[in-house]
Amino acid sequence: MNKGKKLYEGKAKILYETKDKNIIIQHFKDDATAFNNLKKASVEGKGVLNNRISEYILTNLSQCGIKTHFIKRLNMREQLIKKAEIFPIEFIVRNIATGSLTKRLGIPEGTVLEKPLLEYCFKKDELNDPLISKEHIFSFDWATEKEIQIIDRMTLRINDLLIGMFRGIGIKLVDFKIEYGKTWNKDRRESEIILADEISPDTCRLWDSKTEKKLDKDRFRKDLGNIIQGYQEVARRLGIMPEETNISEVNFGKTIPLKFKKK
Repeated sequence: MNKGKKLYEGKAKILYETKDKNIIIQHFKDDATAFNNLKKASVEGKGVLNNRISEYILTNLSQCGIKTHFIKRLNMREQLIKKAEIFPIEFIVRNIATGSLTKRLGIPEGTVLEKPLLEYCFKKDELNDPLISKEHIFSFDWATEKEIQIIDRMTLRINDLLIGMFRGIGIKLVDFKIEYGKTWNKDRRESEIILADEISPDTCRLWDSKTEKKLDKDRFRKDLGNIIQGYQEVARRLGIMPEETNISEVNFGKTIPLKFKKK
């Protein structure tokens, strides 16, 4: 499918229109950012890995009854997805205390939470995506109470499915953030809530179950070493590594051979 004009460019992805107004192309960039774009680098091959990992995860979630925006992967960097009206909210699930939670509340790093903690952030880069309450969401009409009830249930179900998926390959799902959108029927009288954006090491904290080695974007945030090696390890354990290609991590060093399985 041919790409039309650019609709949107974010920190990690670009969206393009297609001939079908309800379908768009999502392109995964190699840019790595942290601390609301204060730290940046170009990491060759990151987009390829995130494209494949997100495809795998969203496909598996769909098979478990989770409605998503994913239609199919077009190539190494692009996916065909449903166009949706995105809620201006990031939904965060925390299973283990780390990151901003430990800084805000003084919870010891690595504390396993008794049950998943669900948080909401207002998607606004210039405000550093502030933490918000349900009352904020309802007061400013960012979503209705019914929509949040549906999303909360979906989010906790996704958490259960992802915990099981990653536990099976020796990885702890520490926390993750996701986004949702609404698709509409032709007369716009009925809408459906779907999982949008991506699920990848860019949006999840993933620790090796035995060593607690970071396999996610914290490697970039905290200068813990080669970010690509972490993402590559996640892809390898999921069993989705494509045809051989060389990728290198700009500003971090080595060229790493990457092999993906053909579908």
